[in-house]
Amino acid sequence: MMDHPTFERENQERVQAVENSFHQAGKPLCKPGRILIGEGTVLKQGRKKIQQKIFFLFTDILVYGSIVVPGRWYKKQKIIPLEDIELEDLEDSDIFKHQWLIRTPRKSFFVSAPSSEEKKAWIEHINECRSSLMQGTSRKPSKKFAVSWIPDQAACKCMRCLTTKFGPANRRHHCRNCGFLVCNSCSKQRAVISHIHPTKKLRICSFCYKYINEEKFRNRGDSAGKSSSEEDELCPSGEENEEVQEGGIGIYSPSNWLDTKNGTWERLSIYDYPKSVPSQ
Repeated sequence: MMDHPTFERENQERVQAVENSFHQAGKPLCKPGRILIGEGTVLKQGRKKIQQKIFFLFTDILVYGSIVVPGRWYKKQKIIPLEDIELEDLEDSDIFKHQWLIRTPRKSFFVSAPSSEEKKAWIEHINECRSSLMQGTSRKPSKKFAVSWIPDQAACKCMRCLTTKFGPANRRHHCRNCGFLVCNSCSKQRAVISHIHPTKKLRICSFCYKYINEEKFRNRGDSAGKSSSEEDELCPSGEENEEVQEGGIGIYSPSNWLDTKNGTWERLSIYDYPKSVPSQ
């Protein structure tokens, strides 16, 4: 087993290398006690297309970004605290393989791995790190999560009025409450969705606007013991359309995981996931 000072030094170098790879556009990642557990490329479903992203899993955060030069330069850094993450495993479809859903309060999105083994490894490691982080701390897991947006290519007409066809004169918009693709006429209303943004009013569709107002009215008539946060419940978003076309896919690099038993950085089976860091 690698001695503790050596492990700390090598981990610090790895974390610093990740921080440097985002250059000045990224936020600092070096922090006492933070360990880089794994890294690899996955495909992320965006609004318009599928894009390859680099993912880094630390003991307390998940970091991802766009790839400029593999292994050297990344941009558009995103940092998600692990307590704000909820994962949902998804079955394979004819179009998407090895996919899962990452939910966060501000944004939820689909990602996929090159194999079922890679997918299981990511889910296993994220859940293990999140569970370890939450034990014996004052951190509280998120209770509300943003819905995932339906991709632009999944609908050719408004999913609310079912009549307006999308085109140059009729742009696609997303309801921030249900994630549906809607036309401008069906999404003129605005509302605060506190877990996405505490103060800013966001675009929502007419259906969700009616639902939220009715919910507020019902809550006013209920007992005074109910908290105001209950007024922000999301309306059901229904089943998401799976008619999504692939595009923008690059070449995967295999995920790498830290074996803390001996401090080596290598590809691991999910059954070899380390349960502790080197002792002093």
